[in-house]
Amino acid sequence: MDIRTAIFLAAVCGQTYVQYNNGGLFLVPDSYRLVGSFNAASYIGKEESFGFVIESDRAVVLAFRGTSSPTDWVMDMIAQQIPFKPVKNGGNTHKGFTEVYLSARDQIFRLLDQVPKSKPLFVTGHSLGGALATLASLDIAANRMPAALITYTYGSPRTGDPAFVRAYNAAVPVTFRVQNEFDVVPHLPPLVYQSPNTDKTYYYLHVKEEVKRNFRMGSVGGNHVISSYFADLAREAPSFTMAICSGPPGWCPQ
Repeated sequence: MDIRTAIFLAAVCGQTYVQYNNGGLFLVPDSYRLVGSFNAASYIGKEESFGFVIESDRAVVLAFRGTSSPTDWVMDMIAQQIPFKPVKNGGNTHKGFTEVYLSARDQIFRLLDQVPKSKPLFVTGHSLGGALATLASLDIAANRMPAALITYTYGSPRTGDPAFVRAYNAAVPVTFRVQNEFDVVPHLPPLVYQSPNTDKTYYYLHVKEEVKRNFRMGSVGGNHVISSYFADLAREAPSFTMAICSGPPGWCPQ
């Protein structure tokens, strides 16, 4: 894992929450421009801001937001599996995560149509956003074939079954799943999940490549929030962190 990339993309993930909490407004890092934002439908079809695409002269970033609203929490709990239809032989994936992603898929692909395929595409997300980034990465790798695809997720839950994981690991060449040992979210859904409604059993695995972190912030939430991941990573490159956080002021997680 490249620590500078991990720090930068963690800061980008922080702005997906700003976007949600600030009526769609957020800060774009210096040297980047906004290509566009996208919405997704959570429980009962309510549309919410769920991320954006930004572009520089050298790269494109697709970023997904994590759980913020009560309806997001409901979608997180719908852990039955459905076929991941965008990809042939893509296995089965978490129903709640997949429905959120598919509701935004057309918007995301239209935004990606506005940027050159020759530029490296970085896909990132935190928490639920990490699961969405995982789904998007396999979809993009199979159906768009960018010149370079690099995925970084933070505190992501498990997203699919063993067949999905095999398809993902084979198709997405560079991917890092940053996980705090004391964060409960990456341990969900459990490896073996029994649906309370149907008594059907589902199996979940994580995709590659786990990057273990180890920090305690005094609470369950503190061990999970993106600002804690950012602060932990930033300790390894303080000068770089100070430089990127200066432009524009306030865009790094606090």
